[in-house]
Amino acid sequence: MAKRLSLLLAATAVCALNSGVALARQTAEEDVVTVRGRYLSLDQVNAVKTPTPVIDLPQSLTIMTRAQIDNQALDDLGDVLRYTPGLSISQGEGHRDAINIRGNQTTADFFLNGMRDDVQYFRPLYNIQQIEILRGANALLFGRGGGGGVINRVTKDPRTGERFASATASLNTFGAGSISGDANFAIGDDAALRLNAFAETLASHRDVFDGERFGINPTLGFDLGAQTRLVLYYEYLDDDRVVDRGVPSVTVAGGPDRPLRGYDDTFFGSPQENRTTLQAHILRARLDHTFNDALRGNVTAQYADYDKLYQNLYPAGLDSSVTPALVTLDGYQDTTGRENLLLQGNLVGEFDTGSIAHTLLLGAEYADQSTDNARLDNLFASNGDDQISVPLSDPLIIPDFAFVTPERDRSSEVEAVSVYIQDQIDLTDTFKLVAGLRFDRFDVAVLDRRAALNPGDTGHRGRVDEEISTRLGFIHKPAENVSVYASYSETFLPSSGDQFLTLTTTTEDLQPQVFENTEIGVKWDINPDLSLSAAVFRLESGQFTSVDPDDPSIITTVPGSKTEGAEIQLSGSLTERWTINAGYSYLDGEVEGGSLDGNTTRQTPEHMVSVWNQFAATESLSLAIGLTHQSASFVREDNAVEVPAYTRIDAAAYYDLTDRTRLQLNIENLLNEDYFPDAHSNDNISTGAPLNARLTVRHEF
Repeated sequence: MAKRLSLLLAATAVCALNSGVALARQTAEEDVVTVRGRYLSLDQVNAVKTPTPVIDLPQSLTIMTRAQIDNQALDDLGDVLRYTPGLSISQGEGHRDAINIRGNQTTADFFLNGMRDDVQYFRPLYNIQQIEILRGANALLFGRGGGGGVINRVTKDPRTGERFASATASLNTFGAGSISGDANFAIGDDAALRLNAFAETLASHRDVFDGERFGINPTLGFDLGAQTRLVLYYEYLDDDRVVDRGVPSVTVAGGPDRPLRGYDDTFFGSPQENRTTLQAHILRARLDHTFNDALRGNVTAQYADYDKLYQNLYPAGLDSSVTPALVTLDGYQDTTGRENLLLQGNLVGEFDTGSIAHTLLLGAEYADQSTDNARLDNLFASNGDDQISVPLSDPLIIPDFAFVTPERDRSSEVEAVSVYIQDQIDLTDTFKLVAGLRFDRFDVAVLDRRAALNPGDTGHRGRVDEEISTRLGFIHKPAENVSVYASYSETFLPSSGDQFLTLTTTTEDLQPQVFENTEIGVKWDINPDLSLSAAVFRLESGQFTSVDPDDPSIITTVPGSKTEGAEIQLSGSLTERWTINAGYSYLDGEVEGGSLDGNTTRQTPEHMVSVWNQFAATESLSLAIGLTHQSASFVREDNAVEVPAYTRIDAAAYYDLTDRTRLQLNIENLLNEDYFPDAHSNDNISTGAPLNARLTVRHEF
């Protein structure tokens, strides 16, 4: 840790002496304000690294603004993504964010201000300005992973010369409450401090579920002259909660199994021992510098230290052929410590070659990641086994057990070096070309201490991968507010998996999984406040390995998959009083090859619909109503268990007591739908919350 902190400080010093990456043109900066965040530029976010309007990006994407997050009372990333076409939420074993994008599941394709944030935890939104969801393979900008897409969170930045503060407090009908604050302090004429903090108590409809978490995020911004800005960022997160893995499935005659109904509140675990904790420290320094009107740049250094534990009993099967039915329980304890050091630098130059305009991106990244991970299996005292069957009851009677049997003890060292180049070429006033290449070198070394106990096995595993990823996009603009595009992009995932913990004597010989995304789309800015986008795509992924969620010691191989689909989204103001965010996606995911050939990919609903409407009834009163719908989907590629389709209605009302104080009521599941929103494995299926409400008060000082 001391070594990495020294490297971070050294990198920060280098940043202060050597100015790096490009921001957008002055005119682009003005446009960012005009279109209220619908431009993705380095001045606004870090996702695409170049000053490019959304309408000129050859890929499907969604931006969720701070106002949308607040209006819908969204607390977690999973809540946000339920209102995003093409994405479904996975349970994440009750201790982490996990998503499915275009039929590909991931726990690692998350970014914070353009820097990778791949540790498994629930990401809060208290300090987030907006969230960008970029669909399709994205290796050129983000590196390994991102087969179906990536999620980038953009934090609130300090504002020089401004002073403001706000506070928010909320309470819901389950007893969960939160309080948060956001304050900006001017420090002289050239510096500012932005301080965000929150604390939250957790509760839900599920028996014994509780927890608490808090975080603090001070950020300092310094204007080092007219053309240079330095931002220093620190965040501390602490999360302590019950691990809840839902209900098992039950056999259905003549068809796939279904989730167990009638036990929506029943906790299938140990009230005392199902727990997860996280302590995270994230430090970042970023220096932006403008060399001249045609060349700008930045350098970012980020260090993060994560300490995580989760332990749980969970349902591993249900035998309903006997009376009473028998529930099989299994469990384990897992600990992870990780340190990440990330360095990234970009240069963006704008120039002409004759009548052709170029926006050239040159970038490089370095990553050094160290992880220690260990697992203890549980042991039941009555039978001396790690599994036991108990009668189905409410509550369950849990026999004595302890986490005592060593199952896994590994450490991994990952060093990655990347360089990339991309050129956005304005061939004519109406035709643009985007082309780029990225080279990645991954050096993964794993020490498996359990394997080293076997004669003749040192426990050392290793693999080096060198991959070149390409991106190519064509954009035609028949009008300034309309674009039609076609794109091809690639990415890859090393055989060690998205968390670099599963390298074995088998997987160290496997080539990386390769993803190829082909997409055609159209974007139309109907007016300055309303946008429509649509896309059709084909995403193909090669052979990959997967850890059996019911037995982590089993590694299964899936030959490959293909997802074909379409997405459409309408976002903005239909009238002065009516705003809308509506999306629809059609996904046809299919396993290709092997014994599962022709099966549907895991957790890929064929149809997904989301709509959020907000109406200004008076100057002080606004009303909103929303809908989310998912068609039925299979939990895993074996298609043994199907989660039924559902439709959920949400509503909200907002009343401005004064121009600084707002009272807000959000109602979730207005029609009290009995549904199952997500799953992890065939016997770990979440139950949806019944009708509930949240009251929120917001005040600006």
